Amino acid sequence: MPEPNIKQVGIVNVQFGNNVTVVQPTNLYGCTVGCDVFIGPFIEIQKDVIIGDRTRIQSHTFICELVTVGNDCFIGHGVMFINDLFAKGGPARGDKRFWKTTTIGDNVSIGSNATILPVSICNNVVIGAGAVVVKDIVTPGIYAGNPAKFMRTCDV
Repeated sequence: MPEPNIKQVGIVNVQFGNNVTVVQPTNLYGCTVGCDVFIGPFIEIQKDVIIGDRTRIQSHTFICELVTVGNDCFIGHGVMFINDLFAKGGPARGDKRFWKTTTIGDNVSIGSNATILPVSICNNVVIGAGAVVVKDIVTPGIYAGNPAKFMRTCDV
């Protein structure tokens, strides 16, 4: 019986700020993590991702390349970030020319199991659990649904 090619990543080539907590198991590689950040278990944060200060990332979240998360953010359980929109009719298969960026502003909370496509989200936004964000969000407030839509203003 053939043996699989097993790769262990763990924590490799990460720039950490002060007072960061990482709960294992987790895969972090080539990313930058600010000060006072909490990273829960079963998380993957890929290279060239930037995580701002005082951000909390809950378990089972995937943050792909080309994502920047601001300061004082909360990312719930099972949140998925997407950088490949299948512009060629399928996966870009590592052809980064087809990948897009995502920027999350400061003081943004993203509910569990939300999916964030390549977008820009302004400061002071709440994304509801299970929401699918497919367009830029330029007005602070609460957004929910698939696709995510503005629900109301809030004091975040």
